[in-house]
Amino acid sequence: MTAEKSLPLWTPAFGLLCCAQFFGSAQHALLQPTFPLYITSLGGTPIEVGFVLACFAVTSVVFRPLIGGWADRWSEPRVLTCGLLVLSAAVLLCFVPFVEVTMLANGLRGIGWAALSAGGYSLLALSAPPQRRGEASGYYSGVQASGTILLPAVALWLIDAPFGGFNVVFLVAVGLAAIGAGAGAILSTHAPQPAHDRRSVPSGPWWREILNVLDREIILASILSFASHVSFPAVASFLVLYARQISIDNLGWFFVASGTTSLLARPLLGKVSDRIGRRRALLACFILQAVALTSLAYASNLAGLIIPGMLYMVGLAMASSTTLAIAMEQAKPERRGRAMATFSVALPLSNGVGALLCGGLVQWLGFFWMYIAAAVFACGGLLITIANRAYLK
Repeated sequence: MTAEKSLPLWTPAFGLLCCAQFFGSAQHALLQPTFPLYITSLGGTPIEVGFVLACFAVTSVVFRPLIGGWADRWSEPRVLTCGLLVLSAAVLLCFVPFVEVTMLANGLRGIGWAALSAGGYSLLALSAPPQRRGEASGYYSGVQASGTILLPAVALWLIDAPFGGFNVVFLVAVGLAAIGAGAGAILSTHAPQPAHDRRSVPSGPWWREILNVLDREIILASILSFASHVSFPAVASFLVLYARQISIDNLGWFFVASGTTSLLARPLLGKVSDRIGRRRALLACFILQAVALTSLAYASNLAGLIIPGMLYMVGLAMASSTTLAIAMEQAKPERRGRAMATFSVALPLSNGVGALLCGGLVQWLGFFWMYIAAAVFACGGLLITIANRAYLK
C-alpha cells in the first residue's frame, strides 16, 4: 500500500486531462443560468425551460454507450477532443432566436458532453494510482466544479452589461470549449496506454452499442450518482428564476460562494472518503443535501440562498468524488470505456429528469414545493445508501 501511495498523481497527462475538463465544464457552468433566462426572454414557460435542459440529457444518455465503446477501441483522448469540438460548434445554433433551435443546440451539446465524459472518466481510471482513486476523483470533480465559482456570475453580468447580451455569452461559450479541445489534442501525446489490446475489445453493430446501456458492475455507483445529482437543476438553473420571483438581487454572489465551496471541498472530501469509507461519506452527502434544499424553500434574502447553497455543494462534492471512486474500483480494465460511460450516464440523466421534474413542479405547484420535493429526492438517496450498506464499505 505504501508503494501505491508513492506513485505520482499530478503527471502531465493528469494535468492536461484536468485542463481539458475544466474548459468543457466551464462552458456548461456558463450556460446553466443562461438558458432559463434566454428561453423565458423568448416567451418560453418554465416547463419549456425544462425541455431545453432535458434535450441535453437525452442525447448524452442515448449516445454514451456507443461513444464509450469507441473510446475502448480507438483512443480516449481523441474521443474527449472530439466531444469538446462538438460542444463548441453546437452553441453556434443558439444565435438563432427560437426555442426549438435552442433545444436542437442543447441536444447536440449532449453528444459532445457524452464524448467528453466517456473519454475523461476512462483516462482518469487509467491514470489514477489505485490507492489514490478517492483523492484523484476529488481533484477531478473539483476541476469539473471550479467553473461554477465565477462562470455563472460572469454569464449574468454579461447578459445585463451594456455591451453584452445573450449572444456575447454564447460567443464566450464557443471559445471555452475550443480552448479545451486544444488541451485535449496535446493530451493525446501524453496519455497512458491501456494494458489490454484495443483490437481484442468486442464490438457489434452501432445500434446494439446504443441499446446496451448498462454495465452491471457499476450499476450501484450509477444509481447513487443519479440520486445525488437529480436535485442539482433546482440549485444550478431554476434558482435564478426563484431569486427574481422573490426580488433578490446580486445573485452572482450565490454562485461565487457555492462554487468556491465546491472547489475547495472536492479534493479534501475525496481524501476523506478514502479514510472513512464510501458508505459514511454518502450518508453525510444526502443528509446535507436534504437540509440545504429544505432551507432554500424558506429563503427570503440573499444570505438565505447562499448558506444552503454552500451546504448543498459540500454534500454534492462528497457524493461526486465518492461515487466516482466506487465506479473506478468496480470497472473492468478491458471494458473501462463502456463501464465509465455507464457511470457517466447518471449525471446527464439526473440533470434531465431533474430539470423536467423541477420545471413541472414550479409551473404547477410553485418554487416552495419544488424545493421540498427536491429534499425528498435526497432522502431517497439516503435510503438507497442504507439499504446497500453490505456493498458499501
